[in-house]
Amino acid sequence: MTAIKTMACTIGATAVLLLAGHAQAQTVKMTAVAGHPVIFPWVKLADEFFIPEVDKRLAAAGSKAKFEWTKAWGGTAVKLGSESGAIKDGLAELAFVSTIFEAPKFPLQNVSYVAPFMTDDVAVMSKAIKNMQAKIPAMAEAWTKNNMIFLGGTGLDSYHLFTKTPINTLADLNGKKINAPGPSANWVKGTGAVAVAGTLQTYYNDIQTGVTEGALTFATGAFPAKLTEVAPNITKVNYGAQFAGALVMSKRVFDKLPKDAQKIVMEVGAEYDAKFATLLAATSASLMQKMVEGGAKVRDLSPEERKQWAAVLPNVALPWAKDLDSKGLPGTLVLNAFVAEIRAAGVQFPRDWSKE
Repeated sequence: MTAIKTMACTIGATAVLLLAGHAQAQTVKMTAVAGHPVIFPWVKLADEFFIPEVDKRLAAAGSKAKFEWTKAWGGTAVKLGSESGAIKDGLAELAFVSTIFEAPKFPLQNVSYVAPFMTDDVAVMSKAIKNMQAKIPAMAEAWTKNNMIFLGGTGLDSYHLFTKTPINTLADLNGKKINAPGPSANWVKGTGAVAVAGTLQTYYNDIQTGVTEGALTFATGAFPAKLTEVAPNITKVNYGAQFAGALVMSKRVFDKLPKDAQKIVMEVGAEYDAKFATLLAATSASLMQKMVEGGAKVRDLSPEERKQWAAVLPNVALPWAKDLDSKGLPGTLVLNAFVAEIRAAGVQFPRDWSKE
């Protein structure tokens, strides 16, 4: 028996509606999974807010639906990047899906990574993606075709540059090796710096041993990684907040719920989305301050400098959009919509990635 089948047997026949009669409650067995542990804010909020709040409101409303939860956070049942598969295969009913680790399934949701320097406001970023999903069928279908109902989106706080030595001008980056994995490698092209792959787990050692001289990352990742111990100079480039994933529910389960329960689940999901943005903004600011108190030195780029830095980057957004167009996905439509959504929020950004 495969590991997946064994796990399925261990967890039990999930998503079973136990009906003891029309007048009695439906007890729905729910397995909640995430590859990240509960220490991460997106999982912590699902564990401490979404689940208990849904239960409380269902009881208060006298709903016929009642959830019986099994929590399997931190990769105990499903590895990071496999959460959507667990939902689709019926191994879980609630999950946090990291779209950045499942990019092949969610290419359109990753538009922010090819269009940096837009906004540092996670709430604005999350609302933009949510609005686009409501207007662009292909974005919404990325969830439904994988048996998921989108409940609430999350993001990462704005990326900055953490380096051994101060970066006073763009020219100071010339020749420096910087940890910038995946799509963020495009954010150093044209600056003279060299992108080096890595993760939050490797940045400290890479910088300490001289493999790199800094890293592109965000405050809520840099602080627990103790990055400023080896890279005490923070250049607040503000590459922007990034859409990173969503809390989702199995569509098979959701569709069988009573209408009142569906409404409650969606309402709490929207509140999860809003609370996450508030929590992340506060946490990011607090951790940045703690790094400064610990000896880190911060330099903010002026609007003129941000415009200069953005201008030297190659426009990878347009080729990204055209490549998706060629595959039958509305890449250009999504890129244009993303820029329009951020602009409509009143944000002034240094470069319009939808133009040459």
